[in-house]
Amino acid sequence: MATSELDTSRDDVDAPDAVTSAGGTSQATRSPRAASEAVGARPARPMSTRTRAVDDDASEAFQQAQANADTVKRETRRTRRAPSPARVAEREQSRVTEQPGFVLHSYPYRETSLIIDVLTRDHGRIALVAKGAKRPHSALRGVLQTFQPLSLAWLGKGELRTLTKAEWVGGLRPLEGDALLSGFYLNELLVKFCARDDPHDKLFQHYLTTLHHLAHGEPAGVILRAFERVLLRETGYAVAFDRCTQTRGKVVPDCRYVFHPDRGVRPARGDEPSDWPVVGGQTLLDMEQDDYSRAQTVQQSKLLMRFLLNHHLGGVPLNTRQILLDLQKL
Repeated sequence: MATSELDTSRDDVDAPDAVTSAGGTSQATRSPRAASEAVGARPARPMSTRTRAVDDDASEAFQQAQANADTVKRETRRTRRAPSPARVAEREQSRVTEQPGFVLHSYPYRETSLIIDVLTRDHGRIALVAKGAKRPHSALRGVLQTFQPLSLAWLGKGELRTLTKAEWVGGLRPLEGDALLSGFYLNELLVKFCARDDPHDKLFQHYLTTLHHLAHGEPAGVILRAFERVLLRETGYAVAFDRCTQTRGKVVPDCRYVFHPDRGVRPARGDEPSDWPVVGGQTLLDMEQDDYSRAQTVQQSKLLMRFLLNHHLGGVPLNTRQILLDLQKL
């Protein structure tokens, strides 16, 4: 019995130091949770050298694949940022700088931009997006005004291009009063008669000259008739007033004539449509020479040109002309 008690007491003393883990750490240094998990659990087998080598190889392969993917991504971005030479050449061809032009009309585009309809010397009538032009502090806000010579630059080839620069050239007085309304009338005619991207150098120069005459107070009736005739001629509606297309002879000053919209000058016989104006031969000869010194020529040429413009517009009325008529009634 003594021996039994002695053995038991020995076991109580030696037990804490005798129980160790597979790694050689005593159980007394473990946390209670780790000790409880270790009870009845199979000791972990040490990782073999071969397994460790396989894991290392897999980790290196994954890191290498990730590095390759990053390299490909960087190269792709670099390629996108650097356009091809052909693309650069195409972009340069679509860039236009220092082009003389005038604003014919503008209207809002999105929140802060404008679309401006401009007449240019070498590219005809085109539409441009003026980005940010509606912002209060935009440099374009005070430049994109009608009836003022501008130097324009843009980018693009499509129907709607992007304005990149606009500078005021100067040299014209501002239009005021009746001259201002006449200027809007000119702009409306240009918008309706001039096709996109169809340059008319002579028409552009005559428009500039007409604005100059209007700004200096010259008679609007005479100035507008001359411009209307140049407009019809340059846009494909050539008008000859000094020849009778029916007799193929020269117009006689003392005879009366009508102008057939598609066949030209013909002698008046009295059976023409009621809306065809009857004009004297002298008026037609004066119009051919751009001579509007006679009062009868001024009056009859106004009726004749209104008739021709209305015919080529398909009966669509001009807004500015209606405004002028309404003002005359006041």
